[in-house]
Amino acid sequence: MSSEIIKELTLQVSTITEGVAALIIAIAVLEGVFRTFLLILQSFSPSDASSHEAKEDVRLRLGRWLALALEFLLAADILRTAVAPSWSEIGQLAAIATIRTALNFFLQMEIDRAEVRKTTAPDKPAG
Repeated sequence: MSSEIIKELTLQVSTITEGVAALIIAIAVLEGVFRTFLLILQSFSPSDASSHEAKEDVRLRLGRWLALALEFLLAADILRTAVAPSWSEIGQLAAIATIRTALNFFLQMEIDRAEVRKTTAPDKPAG
C-alpha cells in the first residue's frame, strides 16, 4: 500500500469518527430535551417530590454522553495529526487534547460526585 492511500484512509476514518461524535451529541441533546420536556409536564403534577433528582439525572445523562463524544473527537484529532505531523499540527493537537482531557476529567468528577451523593443520600423520614 502506498503511503498516500494510508493517509487518505486515515483522514476518512477521522472524518467518520467526528461524524460519530456529532451523532452522539445530537442524540444526547434530543434525549435531554425530551426528558426535560417530560419534567416540565410532571412539574404541573401535585406529587412532584423528586424534581431535583430528576433534573440532576437528566444533566448527568447528558454529561455522560458528552464525555463519550469528547473521547471520539480526541480520537479523530489524533488520527488527523498522525498522517501529517507538522510542528504546528502537533502543537494544535496538544492544546486540543489538553482542553478536551481537562473537560472530560472535570465532567467525570462531577458525574462521580453525583453518583456518590445519590448512593449515600440519607433516606428521607416518612411522614
